[in-house]
Amino acid sequence: MIIAIDGPAGSGKSSTARAVAARLGITYLDTGAMYRAITLRCLREGIEVDDTAALATAVATADIRFEDRDGATRIFLGGEDVTEAIRSEAVTGRVSDYCAPAVVRQKLVEEQRKIALGRSIVCEGRDIGTVVFPDAELKFFMTASPEERAKRRQLDFQALGVVKTTVKLVAEITERDRKDSTRDLSPLRKAPDAEAIDTTGMTLEEQVDYIVNKAVAYLQQGNGTVPASNNLNP
Repeated sequence: MIIAIDGPAGSGKSSTARAVAARLGITYLDTGAMYRAITLRCLREGIEVDDTAALATAVATADIRFEDRDGATRIFLGGEDVTEAIRSEAVTGRVSDYCAPAVVRQKLVEEQRKIALGRSIVCEGRDIGTVVFPDAELKFFMTASPEERAKRRQLDFQALGVVKTTVKLVAEITERDRKDSTRDLSPLRKAPDAEAIDTTGMTLEEQVDYIVNKAVAYLQQGNGTVPASNNLNP
């Protein structure tokens, strides 16, 4: 069973997907972390987004791995734990640019599909239900008001020691939405068969309960079983 959760930044999809996977005892695949890892590598190595050859090499040779440690998923790039580094302000500000080129998306989508083979997963991103797993059994598209999303992002940045006003974050979120929804390849959009969930005013627990209940109901109807594997690396 594949549960696809799409939506814009700050809609709650990452926290919800992670918790849903934990509740169901299946794999959580954070595709956004993969794109952030590529962005981090390119920024460190001075690779510009329009340098197609260098970008293709960076993606093809990137060693991105997930590991479960002490109940949390850590992401590694070339053996380095970059879990915190990929959430930096610098990476956040450029990830939309670096995830747009075809050489990046095609390679990472290929890797994401490999990870999902033979597993039940919860996967979140911006093109999961439309491109990566168009045949996912359950699809959701999470949204929230710009103000609500800005407040959530504000808490994320505060955890990193970065202070930003709600007004600035609303502007950044609006620009991120514009980039994600207007890019030529795999733009952010709701799949026709996805269920929309407006998470404005919802608690994380309420979001998780809603999707878990949908998944349990689906399985109870005799629509398959959940493989036991939680190993994220092929």
